[in-house]
Amino acid sequence: MKKKVYLGVDVGSISINLLVIDSNDTVLFDSYIRGQGNPIAAVQKGLKELEQNIPDDVEISGVCVTGSGRSLIGAVVGADIIKNEIMAHARAAIHLHPDVQTILEIGGQDSKVTIIRDGVVVDFAMNLVCAAGTGSFLDSQAKRLDISIDELSNKSVLSENPTDIAGRCTVFAESDMIHKQQVGHKQEDILMGLCHAMVRNYLSNVCRGKEIKTPILLQGGISANKGIGRAFSEALKADITIPQYNMVMGAFGAALIAKNATIKQTRFRGFDIADHSIATGSFKCKDCSNLCEVIEILDSNEVIGRSGGRCGKWENSYETT
Repeated sequence: MKKKVYLGVDVGSISINLLVIDSNDTVLFDSYIRGQGNPIAAVQKGLKELEQNIPDDVEISGVCVTGSGRSLIGAVVGADIIKNEIMAHARAAIHLHPDVQTILEIGGQDSKVTIIRDGVVVDFAMNLVCAAGTGSFLDSQAKRLDISIDELSNKSVLSENPTDIAGRCTVFAESDMIHKQQVGHKQEDILMGLCHAMVRNYLSNVCRGKEIKTPILLQGGISANKGIGRAFSEALKADITIPQYNMVMGAFGAALIAKNATIKQTRFRGFDIADHSIATGSFKCKDCSNLCEVIEILDSNEVIGRSGGRCGKWENSYETT
C-alpha cells in the first residue's frame, strides 16, 4: 500500500513553489521556479521535477493551492482546497516556530504583514499598490546597476556607511541612486541604502498601526536577501528569524492545510498534466449588468475550470478562503 503524501502549491507573481510532505510533516520535495509570466508552464515544469524526485511508494492524497494565481492553477492541477496566502504562510510559520508573533512577507509584486498572538492570526495588512515596498523594487534597481540580485545581497552587507536613498517611490529612488553614484558613494553603500529604503517604505505603509512583536519571521522570496534581513533588524532593533524553507513557506503551509483537511478522494489530476496542452480563453457573462469577463482554463480544448465572475457563479466548487 502506498504512503499518503500532500502537495502544496504557491502561485505568486514571480515564482511558482511546490512542496510535498508526508503524514509526519516531513518535507520530501520542494521547488522554487521562476514563473517568467507563464504560471501554467512553470507548474507543469514543477510537476515533472516532482515526479522524477518523489519516491515510488507514495501517492498524492491531497492538494492545496495558494497565492495570487490560486484559482487558475487550482483548476490546472486539480486542487482539493484553495486558501489565501495569509493563512498558508501563517500555517507554515506557526508549525516551524510556534511562538512567532509577527510575519514579514515580501513578494515580487505585493507585501504583507501578519500579526499572530498565541498561535492565532489576529490581524494582517497587504500592500498591492506601491512597488517600492516589494521585491520588484530591488530587482529593477539591480538591473539598472547591471548586477544580479545575488550580487546585490552579498555586496549590500559589506556596507559600513549606508547611503540615504529616497525610497518612497521607485522613480525617486532611481534618480537619487544616479546622483549618489555621480558624487562618489561606494556601490555597497548605495545597495545597503536601497535595502534600508525598501524596509522604511514597508514599515511605514504596510505595518502602519501594527504592533510588531518578537519573535519576528521574515519569509518569501525577499528573505534570501541578506541586506533586507540586516535592514529589518536595524530598523526594528530586534533579531529577525529566517525560517527553514523561507523561500517556499506558502507552499509548505498549503501542504500542511491539505494534510489536515478531510479529503476522501483527491481531485489531483495526475503528473501527466505536465505534458498536456493547457491554455486560457475568456468570454463576457451577460447574465447581469456587470458583464464580467470570465476566464476559462482549457485542457486540450476541454474546459476544466472558470474564474473571474463577481458573483462567484463561475468559480470552481473548492473550499476557498
